[in-house]
Amino acid sequence: PVRYWDSSALVPLLLQESRTNRSQQLVDEDSEVLTWWGTRIECRSALYRLVHAGQLPLATATESEGILNELAGGWLEIEPTEVVRETAERLLRVHQLRAADSLHLAAAMNGAHFRTAALPFVCYDGRLAAAATKEGFNVVS
Repeated sequence: PVRYWDSSALVPLLLQESRTNRSQQLVDEDSEVLTWWGTRIECRSALYRLVHAGQLPLATATESEGILNELAGGWLEIEPTEVVRETAERLLRVHQLRAADSLHLAAAMNGAHFRTAALPFVCYDGRLAAAATKEGFNVVS
C-alpha cells in the first residue's frame, strides 16, 4: 500500500539520525512514496539549517541532496491546486499547524480522495501527527 510521507519522516533517509532505521524499514516495505510537491524544498531547508548552524558539514549536505534527488525521482507528488490550498486554509482554522504542515495534511487528504483512513500517513512531527489523526489518518511513526 502506498503511504503519504511528511518531510519529518523523509529527512532521516538523508541523514543518519535516531529515526533513520524506522524510515528505512518503511521504505523497504513499500518504496512507493506519496508526498507534497514542496517536500524537496522542506528537506533541503532542513539540511541547510544544520549547515548554517555549524551542525552539518557542507559536503554531507551535498551528499544528502544527491540521495534526496534520487528519492524524489521516484516518488509521487501531490501538485498545488486550489483544492489543496482551500483545504490547507481550513486546516489552519481547525488545528494548530504551521503553514507547510497544513499544506502537507491537505495534500495527503487530496491524495486519499478525502478517504483519510485508506492512506497511512508517515510523520514524526507530533503536532502534525495529532492533526492527521484527528482528520482520520492512520499515522505511522
